[in-house]
Amino acid sequence: MSTSLRLTVLTPDRVLLAVDSATKARMKLADDAWLSVYPDHGPLIAEVLPGPVQYDTHTESGELSIAEGILQVTEGQVTVLTSGHQRETHAPETPAASDQQFDRLAKQLLMSLQAQPNSEVEDASASASANATASANAKASANAKALGDTE
Repeated sequence: MSTSLRLTVLTPDRVLLAVDSATKARMKLADDAWLSVYPDHGPLIAEVLPGPVQYDTHTESGELSIAEGILQVTEGQVTVLTSGHQRETHAPETPAASDQQFDRLAKQLLMSLQAQPNSEVEDASASASANATASANAKASANAKALGDTE
């Protein structure tokens, strides 16, 4: 039974954190739940949300804020692959902020759609209208013939 973990936080170009004798590592997973990894933890691969990676050793505790990443737990090793260090801690997004962001993106989308030429839409609409008119004229003609035959 192992009594410690090797915790490593990596970016594509450097090592952000390397702790050889961690007794616990803790981070937030993509499902918004916290995961604590202790020595002899089973193998795991998971997505990590932006936020703190917390760790304890026999003598100290520490924390490093990271961007989103991938967590891999293997025998005695905890590795987090991330795009970088998160310099400031962001407050959790509120529903109001999320709604404001959605409204802003929807407005941008509508503006970009209005800026595009509608020739294809107008051509399709005109073609559908012409087809509907021809169909209605054919039905009226058939009905008139039917009425004429019954008189």
